[in-house]
Amino acid sequence: MPENSINAGPCVCLSGEAYADCCGRFHDGGAEAATAEQLMRARYSAFALLNAEYLRKTWHPDTAPSDLELDPGMEWRRLDILSTSRGGPLDAEGTVEFKAHFRHNGERGVHHETSRFVRENRRWYYVDAVMLA
Repeated sequence: MPENSINAGPCVCLSGEAYADCCGRFHDGGAEAATAEQLMRARYSAFALLNAEYLRKTWHPDTAPSDLELDPGMEWRRLDILSTSRGGPLDAEGTVEFKAHFRHNGERGVHHETSRFVRENRRWYYVDAVMLA
């Protein structure tokens, strides 16, 4: 999909906002996520749009993988934020529990985890996650 049609359409994180006003502003470097949930949504959108650069940029250096390959066959369909704990603009840490629905090789699935985030130098970073059933 051409970039201008992505920017004009709804955000893939399903926030109800236009991509350009939601995750797009984080992806293009025009803004930083103010909360852990915003970063979670932006990272989900980056996975859906195969934006490995943004994922690397927002992964805490202490836990980031040395290599990150995204599967173009993975089709992310829906993000459900189930709960958040802390993670506000003045917090130093936070968690976000979510379910990300996907389709891969014709099979449907759900990725369920609680992600942990830290805020350092006014920027949120993804640290790690606990996978849930």
